[in-house]
Amino acid sequence: MASFKSVACATFALLSVANAHFQLTTPASAGFIDDDEDKSPCGGATLDFDKGTVSDFHVGGQPVGMLSGHTQTNWLFRGTLDKTGSGNWTQFFPILQQSGAGKFCEKAVPAPESWVGSQGLVSVVANGPDGLLYQCVLANFVSGTSDDLTNCQNGTATVSEFTDPTLQGLVSGSLSGGNASTTSSATPSSTASSSSGSGTSSTATPTPTNAAALVGPALGSLGLAAMLPVLGLAL
Repeated sequence: MASFKSVACATFALLSVANAHFQLTTPASAGFIDDDEDKSPCGGATLDFDKGTVSDFHVGGQPVGMLSGHTQTNWLFRGTLDKTGSGNWTQFFPILQQSGAGKFCEKAVPAPESWVGSQGLVSVVANGPDGLLYQCVLANFVSGTSDDLTNCQNGTATVSEFTDPTLQGLVSGSLSGGNASTTSSATPSSTASSSSGSGTSSTATPTPTNAAALVGPALGSLGLAAMLPVLGLAL
C-alpha cells in the first residue's frame, strides 16, 4: 500500500498543475512565478542574461510549448531585441485559440532572420479567463530550424487561428508568412492544415483544426475530492 507521503506528494503535483495559469514547457522559461504571471512583460521573471538560462531560438522555426490550466486560451507569440522587454515587440506567428486544457506545442515558431547573432526575449502571452498572462524566454537567435521535438507534446484539443484585438495591441509589428502548423501526435512529425477563425475572444467560434493539446482537464475541486478517498487509504 502506498505511503501517505508518496500519495500526498503525487496529489500535490497534480494540484499544482491544476492551479497554475499556464507554464512554458519549451524553450526554458526565464522564470515561472504563478502569482505574478499577470505582470507584463514576463510574468515577474528576472531578465538576467548573465545568470539566467539562455536558450537558442532558431529563426527558421522553433518549437514553443505550453501547459494551460484553462479550458480556453488565446496565444500570442512575440519577440524583441530589447532585453528589458519594455517595447518594440514583433509578432512571430498568427494568434491561436486553444480549446481544452492541457499541453499544446506549436512546432515551428519563426523569428526575423535579421535577428541572427543577437540576444533578446521571446514572449508567450495568454489571454484567458484570468486576463493576460505572460512568460518569457531569454533567447539567443540562431539560424536554421530546430528539429528537436523532445519536449514538444500535443494531445487532442482543437487549435485554430483567431483574431484577438487585445493581444494584437501588444505588438508593434508582425513577421509575415507565419502559418499555424500543429499535429495531434504526442511527438509531432508531420504538418496538419490550419483554418482561420475571427471575432472577439468572448463571442466568436473559430473553425477547429487537426491540432494540439489536451492531455486532460486540469484538476480542480472535483479532482481534489476524488483524491480524498485515496489519501484516506494511505493513512
